[in-house]
Amino acid sequence: MAGPIHYEIYVRKHANAEWSLLMAHEDRRHSIDTAEEIIRDKIAAAVKVTKEILDPVTMEFSSISVLRLGAPDPVRKKAKTEAPAGPACRSPAELYTVHARENLGHILEDWLRRQGVTAFELLHSPVLAERLDAAGVEVQHAIQKVAVPEAQATGQDLHGLLRLYQKLSDQTVEQIVKAGQRGDFVDPAIVPLAQIAENLQGDADRAFKMGGTIVHALNGLRGSRARLSALLDLCDQAPQEGTNRAMVMVPVEQILCEMLASSWNLPDLFGPSLDQGSTLAAVVRMVAPNEVAAIVAHDPRLAVMVPPVDGPGARLGERLAVGEFPLVASALAKMVLRELTSPRRLRPGDAEGEINILRALAMSLTAAAGRLLTLEEVQNAFIERSRLLVTADFVAAYVRGSSSVLEEAERLARLSDNVTGGSSKRAAARWLEACVSSLRFEAELCTNTIPPLHRLMALRRLQRTIEGAGLVGKSAENTTEALGRIGTKIAEESRVLSQIGKASAPVQQRLTVLLRLASADTAPVGKVNEMARSEAMRLMRLPETRQSLQAAPEALATLIPMLKSVGMAS
Repeated sequence: MAGPIHYEIYVRKHANAEWSLLMAHEDRRHSIDTAEEIIRDKIAAAVKVTKEILDPVTMEFSSISVLRLGAPDPVRKKAKTEAPAGPACRSPAELYTVHARENLGHILEDWLRRQGVTAFELLHSPVLAERLDAAGVEVQHAIQKVAVPEAQATGQDLHGLLRLYQKLSDQTVEQIVKAGQRGDFVDPAIVPLAQIAENLQGDADRAFKMGGTIVHALNGLRGSRARLSALLDLCDQAPQEGTNRAMVMVPVEQILCEMLASSWNLPDLFGPSLDQGSTLAAVVRMVAPNEVAAIVAHDPRLAVMVPPVDGPGARLGERLAVGEFPLVASALAKMVLRELTSPRRLRPGDAEGEINILRALAMSLTAAAGRLLTLEEVQNAFIERSRLLVTADFVAAYVRGSSSVLEEAERLARLSDNVTGGSSKRAAARWLEACVSSLRFEAELCTNTIPPLHRLMALRRLQRTIEGAGLVGKSAENTTEALGRIGTKIAEESRVLSQIGKASAPVQQRLTVLLRLASADTAPVGKVNEMARSEAMRLMRLPETRQSLQAAPEALATLIPMLKSVGMAS
């Protein structure tokens, strides 16, 4: 679309980002309006429009700034922070809090991934504690990851923090190893789990000891499927009610939360061949099996996009469906929302497939809204994801491979139907307008070898998609008008209306075709409707037409509703 003179729109997503090209257009007013909408909708921190002029000698473009909107780059000052009274952690007991375990999981992520375990297991397993302690380099790197940023942020002595955290690490390892030597962690394969829980009643360290007991049952197991199956087996052996059951279920739920929150565990659980989008769909099906089953039964096409969940994943889904492990269900639902709002592609290399899987996820999450997530959270997540679907990179990937400009417009129309949120709808409308209003679109539609009636029907389908997608604003209006104008041009240049009126087909058939065109059923809304109506009226006035219709009253009866719809009968 970039001609000898065109206008380019650049955006900066945030103040420190680099300028990136959003789109190019031949119309100056359209480019300026688009830039103003971007700032008004807060899609970017800054936007600029440049006029690009091609030098016919050097074949290089020169740029002239036309418009720049948005706040200038801020001058950042370091916020003054008050130094805390001391280090973030002082004793081994503080490492067992949820927040501390989350940090430990991030700091030791690579080591935990190689071992195939969670931070909870590390803090309750003598074998893992000794293994990490023996890997001195891993421990030193982990301590530095914590101490260096803390020293820079608080002004504390770095070497003092390093010594303190090294001592804390040694104390924690020693505590876990001694607990194992004392026999605090009982093997559930030897002593029934219910009996272990009963024996720990009244023990001050019962949470620590039961956690080590649960972890003991996972020793030597690799892969999330085997480990999840072992945890669910322990749940089957747990006491049926009371504090004893809670003593077992709480550590199991903590391990499940950490295990399933790690993305590297999901391929083994659902299948390594699944992409990110299919994996998220499988997670939703596991978390909300009843809701997804109802949707799949109503729309079998979703069964192809939403992978089945079997084995331990299905067992966990049954427990989640009856209200067990609410923290696990909430964590998985939040993880799905987090992935939806991230810039990560759900199906890299397959833009069409990404839209399909997003539709499946939207239907599944909406059906489960209220039990796991609020409807507002689901809507906001897909509004945020829609912003990624109207970026230049995704749109280029989505329309790549189109065999014609008409197919490209149809894909953009489908894209506009699948995005949500006011700003994304307007952006999709701008892409569609840029395609439909281009000279290439008009030239191809008017010179195409496809029969004129088929082209008119294709233009009407585009208009219907715009109406059904809820596109509003100037771009949507311009697109609808452009489709009507091109439809009129096709009808005029091909003389298709007069050809229909003079065809040798039965008069009822000819009138039906013309009336459908006049009522905007098979032609875009525009002047072509009036042209078809005039041709239909001319045909109705012919004596042979009147004679034919009088001889076939049933034919006239079928035409009357169409005649009324175009104002030719009362």
